[in-house]
Amino acid sequence: MPDSPARMLRVVDVVRETDDACSVVLAPADADAADFAYSPGQFLTLQLPTPAGTVARCYSLCSSPHVDEPMRVAVKRVRDGVASTWINEALAVGHEVLALPPAGVFTPASLDADLLLFAGGSGITPVLSILKSALATGSGRVVLVYANQHERAVMFAGELQRLAAENPERLHVIHVLESVQGLPTRAQLASFAEPYASYQAFVCGPSPFMETVTHALRDVGVPPARVHIERFQSLTEDPFAEVPVPAVTDDGAAAELEVELDGVTHHLQWPRQTKLLDFLLAQGIKAPYSCRQGLCSACACIVDRGEVKMLHNEILEPEDLAEGYVLGCQSLPISDTVSVRYS
Repeated sequence: MPDSPARMLRVVDVVRETDDACSVVLAPADADAADFAYSPGQFLTLQLPTPAGTVARCYSLCSSPHVDEPMRVAVKRVRDGVASTWINEALAVGHEVLALPPAGVFTPASLDADLLLFAGGSGITPVLSILKSALATGSGRVVLVYANQHERAVMFAGELQRLAAENPERLHVIHVLESVQGLPTRAQLASFAEPYASYQAFVCGPSPFMETVTHALRDVGVPPARVHIERFQSLTEDPFAEVPVPAVTDDGAAAELEVELDGVTHHLQWPRQTKLLDFLLAQGIKAPYSCRQGLCSACACIVDRGEVKMLHNEILEPEDLAEGYVLGCQSLPISDTVSVRYS
């Protein structure tokens, strides 16, 4: 792909967290370090050379950019999971993997806010990043409700215990174990959430768990604007693959495009059947992206003039759309003239 933002990351360490999960410490080359600066709760998209073929997967960062530690992702082995099995069984120190820069919007607007965090299983990964960052640089209280099948499945148990001991006035951790209390119920989760209904809520885990938490938060009066959800989605396309872009012809099948990115304005002929991101990358313009499937918002931009249509969107909320945000990876031109900018 012309001028791809993908870069190699070196595996510095692999740490066994539970019987079915490990964390992987990754380091970019010095020249690429600035491109891999990240915010708490973001994720990496990795290209993995598994025995079944090269696959792309998104994994949340469980490290914090505020406590001077290297980037770390945590991966739980899933049944028949090609990538998660390969990482847990074969990935080793010294290996290199291709990665796109960090992306995602599952991150607090302010680390000084009071935070109510819900995690289920491996959903602890981005939540832990937020928790550590808030304790390190913020001033608010942090409450974590962490659900697992049994005690041996609790990822980062020792680290959570240490953080709670070091921050007794600011961090409260509630463990929910299916083997002891059964599956978390809506009423049970509501009882945990009620004392903290004024906090910003962040939720990550299996879909049934997140749905139950969302209903519980609604039951205790937490408005949707204060509920932030991170969904683990499997990629069905390869975000690292080069996408062919048709040449512009004289038959009028192109829109006049003005793009503002990194302080530079570009004027281009945008083929009507080509997605905005694909077209910009083909022109050598470093537009941001990650999943290329409408799942992550890394490619979001604002339409200042004209109209586009999105083929798919699972991340932008109605208020985002009202402000003019669209996903570059899913946008096609409708009007003859379109002006967009990347903020």
